Amino acid sequence: MRHALVFGASGQIGRPLLAVLQREGWRVTAVSRSEHPDEPGLHWLRGELGAVPDLPARVDVIFSCGPLDRFAQWYAEADIEVARVIAFGSTSVEVKRGSADAAERGVAQRLRQGEETVFATAEKRGAGATLLRPTLVYGAGRDATLTRIASLARRWGRFPLPRGANGLRQPVHVDDLAMAAFACSGVATTHGRAYALPGGETLTYRDMVARVLASLSPPPQLVELPSPLFNLALLVAQMTGRATGLGEAAVRRMRSDLVFDVTPAKQDFGYDPRPFRPRANMFEPRADEA
Repeated sequence: MRHALVFGASGQIGRPLLAVLQREGWRVTAVSRSEHPDEPGLHWLRGELGAVPDLPARVDVIFSCGPLDRFAQWYAEADIEVARVIAFGSTSVEVKRGSADAAERGVAQRLRQGEETVFATAEKRGAGATLLRPTLVYGAGRDATLTRIASLARRWGRFPLPRGANGLRQPVHVDDLAMAAFACSGVATTHGRAYALPGGETLTYRDMVARVLASLSPPPQLVELPSPLFNLALLVAQMTGRATGLGEAAVRRMRSDLVFDVTPAKQDFGYDPRPFRPRANMFEPRADEA
């Protein structure tokens, strides 16, 4: 029986990954900040990276579904014996690299350093490492984009967008990410490589938001505003604390295409993500317990 160690096991990607591993008959050691009861074949450890008691001395695969920079630091210092490492990062490593926002550039830099550390550590230890970069994750009610949009739209009964928010997007479901992590774990071709993991459909930012709103009951109204009026409304929302984290760079990206090539992942490990068909329960806010 193969043995997996999963960090971020109760997070939005970790949960569906556990389900896949259990279904496939793996023995799993799962790490979470919160306490969970054990199940047949699944043993939970409570702790955080760098402070997890009783980790196994050897596993077949490590899956990291939490913050990449923290995992990279832990992996560089850990003495666990493992031949295979799968770690989730983000397409923000590319998207935010040239951002006008210093904080966003910092995110991209930390992701880049995390990837480099994981690859370097794996090479030194003779392990095979793969980095997975999802974009616009949804489906578990824990993402910071579509669930937030749904939450605000429910509260206000409408959701404003600037006119021309037609940048292309590829939202990806958490279940498809879990399947991707499991699939590539057994494919040697993926060693030492990073893969973008977009969703199975490309649509405009406006249409993406419209589908989210249409999935809610009752459906909030999508309101498109001229840029000056939208900027004024955004300024008021920021001043009142209702639009924290939505800065000028994020608004500018609504008009920019953020599209990634699915071909390498499809060819190397059969990645086949679903089209964007949102349902209301995908955006029910839930606490992140990664």
